[in-house]
Amino acid sequence: MRINILHLYPDLLNLYGDKGNIECLRKRLLWRGIDARVITHTCDDRDFDLSDTDIVFVGGGSDREQKIVCTRLLEHKRQLKEYVEDNGVLTAVCGGYQLLGRYYKLEDETIEGLGILDIYTEQGKGRLIGNIVLEADFINQKIVGFENHGGRTYIGSHKPLGKVLYGNGNADNAGAEGVLYKNVVATYLHGPLFPKNPKLCDYVLTNALKRKYPEFKELSPLDDELENIANGYIVNRFLNK
Repeated sequence: MRINILHLYPDLLNLYGDKGNIECLRKRLLWRGIDARVITHTCDDRDFDLSDTDIVFVGGGSDREQKIVCTRLLEHKRQLKEYVEDNGVLTAVCGGYQLLGRYYKLEDETIEGLGILDIYTEQGKGRLIGNIVLEADFINQKIVGFENHGGRTYIGSHKPLGKVLYGNGNADNAGAEGVLYKNVVATYLHGPLFPKNPKLCDYVLTNALKRKYPEFKELSPLDDELENIANGYIVNRFLNK
């Protein structure tokens, strides 16, 4: 078995160590004897092919970098939307999350989004910064990370990634963070995301393997003692003050 991971625009969208997420995806496959191939698509590249892609990853960047990337991504809007609707696995963090929506409204301009998710983002007053802890109903582990965003994202009827137990989330006092749609995981959490949340990483990998190999059942367990200690430390530090 082999999983192909497409990392979109790592030359611009790697503000928060997003390459660590790619390495975590790759290593957790290799440790289980599953081949992993990472393909990078930069601003110097024009076309990409999703026909043999199993996971798409989009990281975070500044507003300036987002505008550059969104112009490029809009050329592939239909292709990306069809991939997602066909249960393609996609993870988007921070700026990448915002780009999946209909638009991101800044003070003096509006960045057109891909419209893959029926959400929108508007610039708020000040930034939402700090550690964050979520409770998710699809994995047996709290999701932890760090948020730092000036945009407030409104997700309408979409299911959130998780309930906020500590921190801000999608907007001021939103009570919810991110979006879970089909096989899309979209979130403001970075730091990077997957090394701190091994069960979330395995959730993404499992979805990719089941889509590509219908006979696939479940991932073999790994020794996640250190990863779980790191996750638990953040949970205990901020929930048990």
